[in-house]
Amino acid sequence: MAAIDPGLRTLALEGEAAYRDRFELVYRRTARRANEQWQCDHTELDIEVVDTAGARARPWLTVVLDDYSRAVAGYTVFTGAPTALQTALALHQAVQRKTHPAWPVMGLPDVLYSDHGADFMSTHLERVCLDTHIRLIHSLPGVPQGRGKIERFYRTLTEGLLPHLPGFIPHSTRGTPVTEPTMTLEQLDTALERFIVDEYNHRTHSETGEVPAARWQAGGCIPRMPARPEDLDLLLLTVAHQRIVHRDGIHFNGLRYLDLTLSAFVGEAVTIRYDPRDMAEIRIWHQDTFLCRAITPELATATITFKQLKAARSARRNELKNQLRTKLSLADALPTDDRYAPPAPVEPTKASQQPSDEKPPQLRIYAED
Repeated sequence: MAAIDPGLRTLALEGEAAYRDRFELVYRRTARRANEQWQCDHTELDIEVVDTAGARARPWLTVVLDDYSRAVAGYTVFTGAPTALQTALALHQAVQRKTHPAWPVMGLPDVLYSDHGADFMSTHLERVCLDTHIRLIHSLPGVPQGRGKIERFYRTLTEGLLPHLPGFIPHSTRGTPVTEPTMTLEQLDTALERFIVDEYNHRTHSETGEVPAARWQAGGCIPRMPARPEDLDLLLLTVAHQRIVHRDGIHFNGLRYLDLTLSAFVGEAVTIRYDPRDMAEIRIWHQDTFLCRAITPELATATITFKQLKAARSARRNELKNQLRTKLSLADALPTDDRYAPPAPVEPTKASQQPSDEKPPQLRIYAED
């Protein structure tokens, strides 16, 4: 038995999948520059969080990783099964310019590499890649080796961050946390961003020997950005709702959103789109045309002063008055339409005004009359 080839024994006893995973050679393709290829994948985190009602759940993490630098370009953490929406939100963050100065990764990739999950195979994601000129490539079904780089990041996250958080689930416990989960999804999101931006992206990678963020910048490439940011919002921020513009703004999710552009659309229906992780602002479309970004004073740092609001109201009122004057001037210049006017009364003639000798007819009461 010892003389039998190990590959032959594995193929005979465990099947082709086991043989492929252990003995077949793997071709590892590495991108030659930043943003040439991104990888995107999901994983269920080994941790439990609690919601506002106290219910416990294991969250999922979607990560977009730059193949060349190994830097994380974007991510999203959520509860429930992975969907095309979560993939779109992670890709949206990856493409956009980050507010954090230590997170330089941005731009559109040439290639997006993913697995055969239903969300990655969705028509919506294919449309996004088509409109943004991204080549979408899927790994072979049942062959995860091509996603080894992003799997390595998940292992780093599981070993470097999650054990230090409440609710961590070691593999040895078979799904039971070693400590009582107390973190909310929002708190976990904050911890993940801090780990990705401040630690992982700025720690020397063991394979490349360089810091991921520095390696991404050292390439000297100019990121390919969307022609109009609102087009990317329309494609990726798929959380959309219909709302009516009120006099005090747009009411949504218990908040009030306002922008001076909305002064011209009071009473009209608009479509709003938003990032669930950033409710400080919403994007507004009217009849498939982008209008503006509206902010809520409760969450946003920017504010709209009463002076600005008063000026916007006056400008809108003057605009409507000018339109009214123009329409009235055009109406006055039109010829009078007398097709439906009542006929003029006929003046009696002189003959009809002269007295007549004929007696008017009298009412007959009896037959002898």
